[in-house]
Amino acid sequence: MVWYNDMLMDSPTKFSIKNLGERTHISPLVQKYTNTEFSFICDKQRMLYDVSINKAKTVDDYLSETLEIAGPREKLFFDPLKVRCAIVTCGGLCPGLNDVIRSIVMESHYRYGINSIIGIRYGYNGLNPALGYDPEILTPEDVENIHMAGGTILGSSRGGTDDMEYLFDTLMKWKINILYTIGGDGTLRGAHEIANIAERRGMKIAIVGIPKTIDNDISYIQRSFGFETAFSEAVPAITAAHVESKGAPNGIGLVKLMGRHSGFIAANAALAMNDVNFVLVPESPFTLEGENGFLYHLEERMKKRGHAVICVAEGAGQDLLVQDKAAQKKDASGNAVLEDIGIYLKTRINEHFRKKNIEINLKYIDPSYTIRSAPAVPNDSIFCALLGQYAVHAGMAGKTDLVIGVWNNVYTHIPIELSISQRKKIDLNSQFWHNVIEATGQPMVMR
Repeated sequence: MVWYNDMLMDSPTKFSIKNLGERTHISPLVQKYTNTEFSFICDKQRMLYDVSINKAKTVDDYLSETLEIAGPREKLFFDPLKVRCAIVTCGGLCPGLNDVIRSIVMESHYRYGINSIIGIRYGYNGLNPALGYDPEILTPEDVENIHMAGGTILGSSRGGTDDMEYLFDTLMKWKINILYTIGGDGTLRGAHEIANIAERRGMKIAIVGIPKTIDNDISYIQRSFGFETAFSEAVPAITAAHVESKGAPNGIGLVKLMGRHSGFIAANAALAMNDVNFVLVPESPFTLEGENGFLYHLEERMKKRGHAVICVAEGAGQDLLVQDKAAQKKDASGNAVLEDIGIYLKTRINEHFRKKNIEINLKYIDPSYTIRSAPAVPNDSIFCALLGQYAVHAGMAGKTDLVIGVWNNVYTHIPIELSISQRKKIDLNSQFWHNVIEATGQPMVMR
């Protein structure tokens, strides 16, 4: 990690963060921190995006891509005594949602003295008064123990973003100064649009995103909260599949895990266990039939070892199931409705060995909703708490249209537009994927 103090590029870059205006209010944290030189972050304090040595790059190349560091600012844009902030959780459930809500409320109230915090119910739909989801007042007493449970006390939903101008009108009616949006790429797209509307209307409202997706597929962010819990909770399912596969002649354990476009959960769970023999992810297309197809390699594994464990991400092999992409259904968030690759593989594996007159005992396990509704594991809880704290620091400083991230273990500010510009996926040429291949023993390509 390389730090650059008192360095800020004169011209805007893709990592530039928007500010609502001059910060004129002294932070109440100044009274708490005796050594302000080390306790507060300056906007000119940045870190390199690329920390690897590349002979083709010059010093200027490195300095042109630096990230703004998250943390408390000595001066604030908003007067804490006049601030009203709101929190919304959107999309599917994810471990750690309540942890983030609690952290935002506690940091806002106890550190900044904010007494007006509301929770928007059921995602962006809660900003549509016609639906009747009245907002909730949130106090430290209300959120004291919520981190012990999974889900979100505010409820969540997909969609609700058809008329963003109308939703923004609701925020103005409720006199919101800071909006904390907790969600994945769909949520962040909505947050970015709200920030754009605020800018067009000349309204000083800070929009701060917190990256929530168990798929870990948000770009320019090392990891999203809920991800570690997700692959940790997947381990018992893989353990069960391994026990079942060894408990019967020619046993096969098949586990389907979440991962629409990115297979990080399946890959990390496999690395955590080292009992998985095949990891199938969306990034690595495969065929079933043929001399190098998946079924050929599975049959070879069964001949040699007499058992196998397969871990498949939900988005893997969709090309085998969906021929007409244009006709594919969409959910409320605009995501393609996936076909069930788990059931499909179960059927095709049974058919393949039946034709070969080879008796197998296949057990299929799908723990998806058990995983995403679980409370956060301790390390994820720490992550959620810090994301909430850094989100409040950013909002009070008047920073907007950004998402709190972490890069090389340093908490950063990332423009929302950049974070949703592309989806993060497993690099099949990376050391990480090679580690997965070594752990499973599967071929690099099965086509």
